[in-house]
Amino acid sequence: MGMDRNTIIGFVLLAILFFGYFYYTQQGQLALEKERTHVQDSLNRLKPIADTIAAKPDSVKKDSAVKGISNTFIQDSVSNIEQLTTLENAVLKITFTNKGGQPKIVELKIFKTFDGKSLVLQNGNFNKISYTINTSVNQTAQTADLSFKVQQDSSSQSNPHAINFIVQNPDGQIIEHQYNLSDSGYILDFNIKLNGADKLITQNKINLTWQAQASQVEKDFKHENIQSHVGYVVDGDYDFETVGSGGNEKFDKQVDWVTLKQQFFATAIIAKNKFESADVQWTVPSDTNLHIIAQATSNCRISLPGGSVANIPLQLLYGPIDYKILKSYGNQMHNTVDLGSGVFAFVKYINRGFIMPVFNFLGSKFASYGLVIALLTIIIRLLISPLTYQSYLSGAKMKLLKPEIDALKVKYGDDKQAFGMEQMKLFKSAGVNPLGGCIPALLQIPIFFALYSFFNSNIALRGQSFWWAKDLSSYDSILDFGYVPILNFLYGGHISLFTIFAVVTSLLISIYGMANMQDTGNPIMKYMPYIFPVILLGVFNSQPAALTWYYTVSNVITLVIQFVIQKYIINHEKILAKLEENKKKPKVKSKWQERIEAMQASNQKLQTMKQKVNKSKK
Repeated sequence: MGMDRNTIIGFVLLAILFFGYFYYTQQGQLALEKERTHVQDSLNRLKPIADTIAAKPDSVKKDSAVKGISNTFIQDSVSNIEQLTTLENAVLKITFTNKGGQPKIVELKIFKTFDGKSLVLQNGNFNKISYTINTSVNQTAQTADLSFKVQQDSSSQSNPHAINFIVQNPDGQIIEHQYNLSDSGYILDFNIKLNGADKLITQNKINLTWQAQASQVEKDFKHENIQSHVGYVVDGDYDFETVGSGGNEKFDKQVDWVTLKQQFFATAIIAKNKFESADVQWTVPSDTNLHIIAQATSNCRISLPGGSVANIPLQLLYGPIDYKILKSYGNQMHNTVDLGSGVFAFVKYINRGFIMPVFNFLGSKFASYGLVIALLTIIIRLLISPLTYQSYLSGAKMKLLKPEIDALKVKYGDDKQAFGMEQMKLFKSAGVNPLGGCIPALLQIPIFFALYSFFNSNIALRGQSFWWAKDLSSYDSILDFGYVPILNFLYGGHISLFTIFAVVTSLLISIYGMANMQDTGNPIMKYMPYIFPVILLGVFNSQPAALTWYYTVSNVITLVIQFVIQKYIINHEKILAKLEENKKKPKVKSKWQERIEAMQASNQKLQTMKQKVNKSKK
């Protein structure tokens, strides 16, 4: 016994949903990019006009601002001498600059890039934190342009993880940036303290600009880009947008935080008292040689209470996309880990409720994550094995009923309605569920997409080797052949051996099943089990080795189950005897079934009458 027609339908549905998922993802990004390009083109057409109008006032304003700074703030505040100071704990090393009194370089100490270099999450002039202050009457400046001094006081000396930056003027107005780093966390507490806030800030409102750049740290730039997004919590709800080729969002409601998330790492700005409103824009440089995934700019508006002294408590996150760590920070930070989104958002509950706990338990017992994935696969297959057995049993029953079904086809010819009625009666009398063969295939759809999301976002797999795969979170490669036109588009620039194993085992399942399958008479359904695995060759080639290894193990288990069940468990003679016994049992029809049969009989009479009328006309 092999795959009956309904089993093939299950695989066809699996294939449609599988490719639909990738098509939905790609088309969504393409449509979004097209719309953003249209908007950007419109803005570009207006920009020359706006620049011409604004050029002269901007120049005057800039000159006046610099003059205002030099006249009101201490001369050192516009000094060109940059001073760097470092804070670090067990996991972070942050280098601060006195220019703007802010973090300049952030290194994650326990992580490396894909090629073994230090993982610098933030570096470069694009990254900054700034807001506007009044320097004198009708004069303003950006804090990022001011040179702060490191404040040496008793509190900073007693805490090696704290640092304060201060700038002041002769009138006693003070801007202070206070930073505090915990012993081992990825959160940097950041407090802005303003003495003379009523004079430094206009109308008690601050427009804080936060800029962050995500640079490539994984092997596959394209895959890292696809897995990257801009996330935010607005009015208590988390949402995100994939970086694509750029975009923007505006929020008129309260915002808890904004993040620029790469595949496995993120930077974020968090408002302890919420931002009043915000907007965020992000761009993706077209030149991939820059190795920049995305650049994001967020303008966050903050309302201050009245008075001369104001404190703005913020936090900065520089860390891994680790579900457990982010969960401990609260404020929905764990939602940054993409365990299922969009059409397949429901699979995140499978990941959180089952796959993640089992994976973490196995990971605590075994050092090899390749073994952990294999054991996880076995557990999943064992849990669905009762349904798998029922599927093969249903297929065996359908195969034994085939002669009777063929006889009904001959008897009723082109009268499909009558054939359908009699076929359903046959199934019911024999105790056969015609959909039983496709249930396991349908059940594996949410499991597959849950694992797809899980393996693409599980940082525990990052850098973990298994056999020839150097990193289970990325594709395995036994041969890199660089760029080849058309081939790279359809297949890629490398050969993934785990993908080949997954495809070969899928073909073996199809060959073994089709050899024992009844002829459906439909060439598409007949050859789909052979076509589907070959298509997977191109789709899976750039997927994480963890996913293709899981698929390979799952296929091997399927082959073993097929052989054991068909050769040693299913007894066709007993099944045939059971079918005959079921036919002899009196059948009690439900009211629903009686209504259906009555409707079918009525339709049959109408069809017969129409045929008679048509014949009489002839």
